[in-house]
Amino acid sequence: MSLRRDALGSLPVRTVLPELGQALDRRGAAVLCAPPGTGKTTLVPLALAGLTDGGAASARVVVAEPRRIAARAAARRMAWLLGESVGETVGYTVRGERRAGARTRVEVVTTGVLLQRLQRDQELAGVDAVILDECHERHLDADTVAAFLLDVRAALRPELRLVAASATTDAEGWARLLAAPVVEARGVSHPVEVVHAPPPRPVKPPHGMYVDPALLEHVAAVVRRALAERDGDVLCFLPGVGEIARVAGLLAGAGAEVLQVHGRAPAEVQDAVLAGGGDARRVVLATSVAESSLTVPGVRTVVDSGLAREPRVDHARGLSALTTVRASRAAARQRAGRAGREAPGTAYRCWTEAEDGRLPRFPSPEIAVADLTAFALQAACWGDPDATGLALLDPPPAGAMTAARDALRAIGAVDDRGRATERGRRMSRLGVHPRLARALLDGAAEVGPRAAAEVVALLSEEPPRSYGDDLADAWRQARRGGDAYASRWRAEARRLASAAGGSGSASDASSRAASGAASGAAEASPEPGTAAGLVAALAFPERVAARRGERTYLMASGTRAELADGTRLRGSAWLAVAVADRPVTAAAARVGLAAPVDEATARLAGAALLSEADEVGWDPGRRAVTARHVSRLGAVELDARPLRDPSPSLVRQAELDGLRREGLGLLRWTDAARSLRTRLAFLHRTLGEPWPDVSDEALLASAEEWLGAGLARTDAGQMLTSRMPWASGAAARLDELAPERFEVPSGSRIRIDYGGERPVLAVKLQEMFGLHETPAVAGVPLLVHLLSPAGRPAAVTADLRSFWADGYRAVRAELRGRYPKHPWPEDPAGAVATRHTKARSGRPPR
Repeated sequence: MSLRRDALGSLPVRTVLPELGQALDRRGAAVLCAPPGTGKTTLVPLALAGLTDGGAASARVVVAEPRRIAARAAARRMAWLLGESVGETVGYTVRGERRAGARTRVEVVTTGVLLQRLQRDQELAGVDAVILDECHERHLDADTVAAFLLDVRAALRPELRLVAASATTDAEGWARLLAAPVVEARGVSHPVEVVHAPPPRPVKPPHGMYVDPALLEHVAAVVRRALAERDGDVLCFLPGVGEIARVAGLLAGAGAEVLQVHGRAPAEVQDAVLAGGGDARRVVLATSVAESSLTVPGVRTVVDSGLAREPRVDHARGLSALTTVRASRAAARQRAGRAGREAPGTAYRCWTEAEDGRLPRFPSPEIAVADLTAFALQAACWGDPDATGLALLDPPPAGAMTAARDALRAIGAVDDRGRATERGRRMSRLGVHPRLARALLDGAAEVGPRAAAEVVALLSEEPPRSYGDDLADAWRQARRGGDAYASRWRAEARRLASAAGGSGSASDASSRAASGAASGAAEASPEPGTAAGLVAALAFPERVAARRGERTYLMASGTRAELADGTRLRGSAWLAVAVADRPVTAAAARVGLAAPVDEATARLAGAALLSEADEVGWDPGRRAVTARHVSRLGAVELDARPLRDPSPSLVRQAELDGLRREGLGLLRWTDAARSLRTRLAFLHRTLGEPWPDVSDEALLASAEEWLGAGLARTDAGQMLTSRMPWASGAAARLDELAPERFEVPSGSRIRIDYGGERPVLAVKLQEMFGLHETPAVAGVPLLVHLLSPAGRPAAVTADLRSFWADGYRAVRAELRGRYPKHPWPEDPAGAVATRHTKARSGRPPR
């Protein structure tokens, strides 16, 4: 061991090591707040292991990082500080890769790896201290590990030391959770000038995985601006791998080396980024991994797209995926700070200053927004199925936990009380999502361990978009591919095949596929299309989908899904959808990765979703009740046949549903029934009780009372008559209070229109001669529409006496010339009413 003392001595966190040691001595736990680059990830673990004075290690320390790239980088940096190679005193373990041995005293692991260890060995035998790095990011695995470690300290190993390390000063919650003091280290920070550089034109907001190409073009333009205006390297933050690749293409010829940093980047690229670039200028395009987990040397300028990716789950539709969101204010501060690590710098923000205040303060805790199926299985295996006994900063949402437990029961991972089964414990040890664990175990029995492992490896890390949307074809490409993804896929497939009990390996499968030979194969290689579809269906049975149109499918979850233009999947009767997302404004999900299956495979994979039932319901198209015996796979109808003798109660309920859905127009309405309804409505409006409310709302609300003989035999008039107040005797006064017709002075019986706010009597003016007072019903004066001899409106009045005295003269002057054969007396109040002309009424002309 050859310590690099100058490098160790330059790390700012060294000044708080005594305080940290005292806190751990007193409480056994501490919260360390230290900005990126201060040495919290590298010096602190070495100090806790007793390795900073050049002597032998006095303790064994485990450092948990949220990302594989950060775990590898931290181990390499610590090994360099000790003058050793990785795998000696300092090592690391990530899924599918381990570089550590018997001499290793500081081991950097991902939080997922640490979870697995805790489930196997709750005491963490031989470990003296655990450091949870980047705890401010609130990843679900990190929150879970912290809760489990607190249980271990409380029940099994009170001497186990625990440090929660945060790159921000927002540590009060962690301090309360750990009942520990906060130790704060000051970083060497230089001033950072913030420049707001919004796009010149509005861009579409992000949704799902979509980012407006116009924004990415603007980000690339700002990077070019930064290269022209500032010195040093440029660090540009983008939400994901696809956006990084797009911006990298737009920066061709920018006069700087363009490097891409993300979780899928090859190790040599990651090493090149972290080593610095010498004299050549560099543009480093990175995801949020570079906010705090990695320190990139040489950076003087940051360009921030303002976007990030967070997990989201749609429990109603069975969809969960990463989604693009606006980065929080805390993330924006972290990103800008990277420009001032080594010297004064500049941060270009691709949004307006006014938008700063509208950004969320912090990123959403993953436990509040993510799919909790894996968390629920971890909690069940820990012995706390409801997670109510776990010390968590935020409790899991009840709805998300219910959905998670339902999913685990469906795959046999937990029993009816939520306790982990032996199958569930085996699933938890596989290191993949429980859905994929189910697909691996059950798929191995159908297509063999190697094939199942290869497909699950494809599903555990989504293939590049260049592989297309056909899962079977993506499998073929991975087998023969030489890119970084194919290399990672082979390693993961080997690991999974071994875990599933298979003897074959992904590398063997790849070489056999390339050569066409199958010599030495212990397991026949199945047809990719068949195996891919089956394994995907086992992983996501609620996404098995039946074709409903040229490009449209209905998933068992009830969500519609659409294929992209030009896909080879078009025409398949059934699909097993592995990847789908549903933009906020879209009516259907978009299929990102799927494989054709047949109905038998769909039934096998989705056995828990199969159901048979007598269905009696309302058919809007036929405007009638339909009764069928139906077989379904979730929301997908498989088969139906007519039901001969449906339950009368089900038929009645279906008719009630039809009434509520389509309204009272389904009843048989005669003119007499419509007239009766308007009269009753008038009396209810005017007199109130006991006259019934016959509005649509009231009648539909009481439909169960009056729908006796069924829709086909229900007469609206009889229904209304039955609701009249017979018991009180008031019904007998209907014709008195609201007569259907009114006899006018001419002897005609004129129908009263009760349909408006006020009852209306429309009658020819001559038939009202001699009537002094306005007629009334139920104490309400009629609104009299006086008509010309031709039946056209001439005047409207609610006060006949006033009309005869004042208004009649003008009407008479206008109409007597147009209708000279009809009487137009000067004194209408004293004249005789008539339905006829002057000649027919026997009067001399006036």
